[in-house]
Amino acid sequence: MDRFDRTRAAADSFLAKIGQKPLVMGILNVTPDSFSDGGKFLSPESALAQARVMAQAGADILDLGAESTRPGFAPVSAEEEWARLERILAPLIGETSRPLSIDTTKSVIARRALALGAALINDVSGLRGDPAMAQTAAESGAALVIMHSRAEVDAGLDIVADMTAFFGQSLALAAQAGVERRKILLDPGIGFGKSLAQNLRALAATARLRKKFELPIVIGASRKSFLGALTGAATQDRLAATLAANLAGFTRGVAVFRVHDVAEHVAALRIWSEIDRA
Repeated sequence: MDRFDRTRAAADSFLAKIGQKPLVMGILNVTPDSFSDGGKFLSPESALAQARVMAQAGADILDLGAESTRPGFAPVSAEEEWARLERILAPLIGETSRPLSIDTTKSVIARRALALGAALINDVSGLRGDPAMAQTAAESGAALVIMHSRAEVDAGLDIVADMTAFFGQSLALAAQAGVERRKILLDPGIGFGKSLAQNLRALAATARLRKKFELPIVIGASRKSFLGALTGAATQDRLAATLAANLAGFTRGVAVFRVHDVAEHVAALRIWSEIDRA
């Protein structure tokens, strides 16, 4: 038996659900410094409890991150990132039927997690952070989220043109490594090197990106600072704003929503879907 058989099966099962309904990806950060929930789920007990809450609330996939990617984050070594991740990954895979996503830019972390049975690589660097990441995705058969990001904000930039060029280059890297195109999802990278206006344009352009690349779109707008800039709400008080941003994305064909507040998004997306069907 190939060590990635479980990964391939879980990835294919998750990908088969795309288009049947909007999918909710629950965020689980096992970090001390993530912008919204840093430090809340550092212990294995608290992390596993939160994973259970999100699964019971209807999350379609759980996204585990062990290194913060907030603005100004402090990078950690692969050893530290894996130490944070390993203590919850094995027990979680053993007890949940939900597929697991690994939020990392390091191929060594992705490979170890996939060998345990994780289904998806969520790479915020868009395959630019680690030259071996595309090969890891290809060899494992994992699903892959390629996210657009910029090192710094350039408010005068045409952000949609930049995203289009970025995704074209990242998809070429994936194809070169042998990643199956059907396993790729694109994320416009809300909050990653974008001004307020560019974040809004990136969200508004999701339908355009989906049509151009013919790939599913993931958005991660949950509690982001641009929502606070528009509403004045503190990080923990941005649920209404997050729901509005994600429902706007749903009307533009976004397939997967990466969120902190799973139950509320499952309910809101279901109601919107039912009204659409009616």
